[in-house]
Amino acid sequence: MNVTITLELYIFSNNSTVGLVESWFIPTNIFMIICSALIIILSIIFLFIIIIDKTCHTVPMLLMTNTCFAALVLGCTVLTVGVFVLQNDLKQQDYKDPLCITRAYLIYTACGIFNFSFTLQSLYRYTIAVYPSRLLFRSFRCQTSFICLTWIVSIIFPSECIPTQEIVYVVETHMCQAKLHPSVCIICGIFCNFNLPISIIIFIYLKLFRYVKQTGKNAAASNSLARAKRELKAIRRIVILIITLIVISFPYLIIVTMSFIQPSMKRYARIAYAFFQLSNLSAMIYLFFITTPLKEFVMKRLRRKSNVMTP
Repeated sequence: MNVTITLELYIFSNNSTVGLVESWFIPTNIFMIICSALIIILSIIFLFIIIIDKTCHTVPMLLMTNTCFAALVLGCTVLTVGVFVLQNDLKQQDYKDPLCITRAYLIYTACGIFNFSFTLQSLYRYTIAVYPSRLLFRSFRCQTSFICLTWIVSIIFPSECIPTQEIVYVVETHMCQAKLHPSVCIICGIFCNFNLPISIIIFIYLKLFRYVKQTGKNAAASNSLARAKRELKAIRRIVILIITLIVISFPYLIIVTMSFIQPSMKRYARIAYAFFQLSNLSAMIYLFFITTPLKEFVMKRLRRKSNVMTP
């Protein structure tokens, strides 16, 4: 009898049911999966256009390729998380698969690369406007080196969380994530993935804005002023994109912050991830409209189809 009870307790502890699955769990998971799938589709389309269209074989589009690839990795990883969580909710089970921690690590890494990709685009625009004669900064080799550097930084920072076991499986969400408490892992993650790239972008924008104002006072520098205004407009679009990301993902920031104070808020991490992916999807859509080569490629194909269809 005691052996039977012990065996039942062991089975329950290793394959336990979650209990009550609230009504908003599954719709939230489905929404996260849909957003992730759309991000993957858009990323693949953008990468395909960049590869086949020769007008896209430029340094700015190289930086755009880095953004799309980071979005693709992020979309694929969050998609697998959404599918895994949805399966656990439908089966009402609590199961941690072996790749759970790896997926969490990839999400943090890809998020850092994604945010830093906008920093590289802003920095490139700034060098074109302020230092047009320094061709080294505008070369493929230099920008590729910067891309590799951001990848190394984004890969190293989250890796510190694995040996210290700061990334754990959370029963309430069926996800692996960093422990929500003051630690080196959390502080470095927030600083590397969000604060550092966003602060650099804002700093570059303010520096270039000041440069435009100073150049505008010199009537002889009309060419430099026109170039600086054009690049300032491009950076302003990136700033608008960053602000959009922050506004849409604001519930994510609120939930994460509240989880430090009230542990019961962990269950709402599903909503946080859903808004997180919605912000990334909005970023990809916005990038299409502000990236002229991509938009022109699609518009040309649409015009050709309309001309063929019209008698």
